[in-house]
Amino acid sequence: MRRFLRNLVVPIVIASGSIFSSSMIPAQAVQVRGTTYFVSPPRLVEASTTQNYVYAWSATYYFTLDVPDTAGEPLQRVTIAQNEGADRVRFNLRETEAFDGGKRSNTRIGLGDVTQDDKTRAITINFNPPVSPGKRVTIALSPYQNPAFGGVYLFGVTAFPQGEPAYGQFLGFGRISIYDRGSVFFSPFFR
Repeated sequence: MRRFLRNLVVPIVIASGSIFSSSMIPAQAVQVRGTTYFVSPPRLVEASTTQNYVYAWSATYYFTLDVPDTAGEPLQRVTIAQNEGADRVRFNLRETEAFDGGKRSNTRIGLGDVTQDDKTRAITINFNPPVSPGKRVTIALSPYQNPAFGGVYLFGVTAFPQGEPAYGQFLGFGRISIYDRGSVFFSPFFR
């Protein structure tokens, strides 16, 4: 796909007769058969939790993404879906937040609808306004409580550019480790 996108951008630069290098020209979104794609998709930087032991009531799960300068389109929405884990994590969608920068940032980003698909249980977070290229964004999800069983919990993260219809780019899995209270690895300070 990247080779295809690169082949689209290079002829446009050459055809324009510009004397500037292609790195100086702002990236434009790619549309193929009416669907909008990122030129360079966002990157999943990190997934973490504030509480990593079973049944914790006050945990927050953070998912941090970088939207590159060359994305071509702003980040409109993100889906997060639990793909693996010994227990199902249930989230309080009304407490979902997003921050400009890392998880320690106090600058909130506006959110639109935050919904959950009944069948897949995937959570969709809409940004209002969309996140501009060149930004880092952190999504904070609040589980009602941590799962009952320790283990590795994997959450698939997919990013969608602004535009309809938009192609969702799978960014990878955010990994959250939850420990049993009797585990030798348990530590309330281990994050």
